[in-house]
Amino acid sequence: MDGHTVRLLDAAQWQGKFFNGDWVDGASSQSIVEPATGEPLTTIGWASPAQAAESARSAHSAQRKWTSMPYLHRADVFRRAAALLEANRGEVIDWIVRETGAIAPFAEFQIQGASVVLHEAAAMLTQSHGVMLPSDGERLSFARRLPHGVVGIISPFNVPLILSIRGAAPALATGNAVLLKPDPQTAITGGFLIARLFELAGLPRGCLHVLPGGADVGEAVVTDRHVSMISFTGSTGAGRRVGELASRHLKKVTLELGGKNRLIVLDDADLDLAASCAAWGGYLHQGQICMATGIVLVHEHVAEAFTQKLVQKAKNLRVGNPAGRDVQLGPIINERQRDRVHQIVESSLSQGCELLAGGRFDRLFYEPTVLANVRPGTSAFDDEVFGPVLSVVTFRDDDEAVELGNNSEYGLSLGIVSRSVTRALSIGNRIPTGLLHINDQTVGDEGHIPFGGRGASGNGGRHGGHANWDEFTQWQWVTVQDVPPCYPF
Repeated sequence: MDGHTVRLLDAAQWQGKFFNGDWVDGASSQSIVEPATGEPLTTIGWASPAQAAESARSAHSAQRKWTSMPYLHRADVFRRAAALLEANRGEVIDWIVRETGAIAPFAEFQIQGASVVLHEAAAMLTQSHGVMLPSDGERLSFARRLPHGVVGIISPFNVPLILSIRGAAPALATGNAVLLKPDPQTAITGGFLIARLFELAGLPRGCLHVLPGGADVGEAVVTDRHVSMISFTGSTGAGRRVGELASRHLKKVTLELGGKNRLIVLDDADLDLAASCAAWGGYLHQGQICMATGIVLVHEHVAEAFTQKLVQKAKNLRVGNPAGRDVQLGPIINERQRDRVHQIVESSLSQGCELLAGGRFDRLFYEPTVLANVRPGTSAFDDEVFGPVLSVVTFRDDDEAVELGNNSEYGLSLGIVSRSVTRALSIGNRIPTGLLHINDQTVGDEGHIPFGGRGASGNGGRHGGHANWDEFTQWQWVTVQDVPPCYPF
């Protein structure tokens, strides 16, 4: 199908509906609100737990047809989906900007990342699916990777396109069917967009279901006997509940959770570059990224000069409606999240921290904020903010930097800025983290790279590259011989 002649996202397609291979009426309807304006953007159908159970049965049946298709035909589905996404780039950017509050360059980044994920998924179809093993006698012995069957994916609101498709595409590529429950605040770019891409690209009906809904629908997906694996991305608190529930049902579960990420600025760092790294890592997408820089650990000898540069950047960033394409920060996703951000700032100030920039909001637009005199035990140090707030913490020497870097239950991403790569790497080796960036900030993700955190940032699961095989398949040992052996009884 020619992606240039297709209207990819037509609100009439999903009014009051969800996707189970067809567009069907939901048990109820829900409005999606544009965070920058507070106005309704569109209306979607909410699935019920009963409808989620029916989707699980349907996906279980459709999965067998999908795996029986020739592998090159399956690979073509992903390539066509990528072509459709690229051909409709402008339309998708507008939806991401309006639904999520992202600035246009960040929306473009999501499209590029999603396209890479789709092409990587296509490539998986021609990769090795197993290994030959040594065996005594005249028999063949090998291990092959088989799909789980049906994979349930629960994705968040903040970067919905990438965080949904990075699970859905490799799960499908390895032969699974998928139930995708996007965050209902971003059900279009985190769910229905993906449904449309695969619908138009020729994915067999029933292999992908998109089920917007509340916590009851998420629980239905996690507990259904037809669903063999759960991939969850979201807050640490919600992830603990999902992990507990999936484990009670003896299901594989991979959890990609929150972070309180550190950027360490050593005393030999280029402070202009370090301040740029901090501002980008902390304020990109209003800080609503699991990898966002939350704490800047700065050597006390350069802390004052660095902080001045950071404050100047914070005060010069423009905040407003990203649809105008003339701002660097858009809105926080909703009032509840905005109020949580502000409560952490206010609590930190009452605990002795100092406000150097920001700390104010207009509707959902929160100013880029800098806090100083932050120490362990304050809200700004301990809590994941998920908003545009950077906390500056000073240290005396490398050992104290390591101590402060380790003073967290999280372990997702760490950046270190120094002219000495050896010194920076030595520090990084002493701080457990899923991602380590020398002379860069903490936000970075590429579709072919295994991605995941440690501790409260996740259970060690990984998305991307070869790790997708580990997540979305299971091993089966196979032996083959012409004549059965003769046993003594």
